[in-house]
Amino acid sequence: MSRYLFLVGTAGCGKTTMTYAFRTWMSTQGFDSITVNLDPGVEDLQYEPEVDVRDWITLDAVMQEYQLGPNGAQIVCADLIAIRIREIVQILEGFDTEYVFIDTPGQMELFAFRESSREVVDVFGNEDSAILFLLDPQLAGRPSGLISLLMLSITTGFRFSVPLINILSKSDILSEEDIARVIGWASSSDRLYDALVEEMGDPSSIPSMGFLSALDEVGAYQGLTPVSSEALLGFEDLYSLIQLCFEGGEDLYKD
Repeated sequence: MSRYLFLVGTAGCGKTTMTYAFRTWMSTQGFDSITVNLDPGVEDLQYEPEVDVRDWITLDAVMQEYQLGPNGAQIVCADLIAIRIREIVQILEGFDTEYVFIDTPGQMELFAFRESSREVVDVFGNEDSAILFLLDPQLAGRPSGLISLLMLSITTGFRFSVPLINILSKSDILSEEDIARVIGWASSSDRLYDALVEEMGDPSSIPSMGFLSALDEVGAYQGLTPVSSEALLGFEDLYSLIQLCFEGGEDLYKD
């Protein structure tokens, strides 16, 4: 049985790099995995995907056929992918692999906020899927930025009935002190509020504590897992969280 891991996040957060790095780490641990590219507009990939949506749909072809600009064509592409997704999944079922890394479009709204994407996840199978939500460290390094990213993560979680894991990507560009600070904010509404007051100065210009507490009610402060694709760090912790989602924490490491 394959597990499907959808990598989602804002443009530039490192989805494609992490797809390559996580598969590389999996290989070093003796796990079988394959990659899927679901971005019809990407020009260069760091990896050679086993299944590439560009074999069916490309942004350039849709722009020409429908006489659309890039933004409009991306929307059409998202809907066309949903139409072809059963064919894509049928091909994937021919692979005997444990994990399938699914690299979603660079503009996360094309995946997270299109109704067609819910059909895509449903076809893959909700019980066998999880979302890895990547938080850009440069934005997450400020309390106001972290709040924005946590809200995007929550919204994405509402859209799909699958487990969601928050990841602090590119953690190698932050100091250990900065990583610890961001992780602390992402684990406590009180810490985040205090940091926000310090950042913005005027308490009247920031959301009330009630707003941040409400985020707690919907699971915003689940914590962050720092990962470095460059140094291949943090993947063991991430793997453990994935196993917790699918197997209740059972250790599936190879003997």
